[in-house]
Formats: sequence, C-alpha cells, structure tokens
Amino acid sequence: MSDDGQLQVVRGTPDDVELAALVAGIMAAATAAPFDPPAAPRAAWSDRRRQLRPVPSAAPGADSWRWSLRG
Repeated sequence: MSDDGQLQVVRGTPDDVELAALVAGIMAAATAAPFDPPAAPRAAWSDRRRQLRPVPSAAPGADSWRWSLRG
C-alpha cells in the first residue's frame, strides 16, 4: 500500500479480497443517497387505523392483572 493513500491498515494483515471488500463498503457508504426527511403527516380522515376496532383493555380493579393476558 502506498504512503499517499487515505486508507491505512493499522493492525493485522488483510489479504486482497478483504481490502477490496472494505473499499467497496466505504465507497458504497460514501455514494449512498442522503437521508430524506419524513413526508408531511397525512390527514386524520385517511388514517387506516381509524377503521380498526379498538383493543379492549382490562377493567381497572384488584383483579385486572389476572385478565391482562386474555385480551
């Protein structure tokens, strides 16, 4: 490896295949598309979760822990 490169192996003796995989991974990460911010939130009327039935919860009380797994 030449001294003018920007990649230096500090420890170990990688073979040519391992160096090629490392360089390919670094190049793929460098050329990846930038992170896009999430889209604007949709209107509440188009939310599909509103069409689902609500999950019944256990009634509050002393024995509610017994029925918590039977939902």
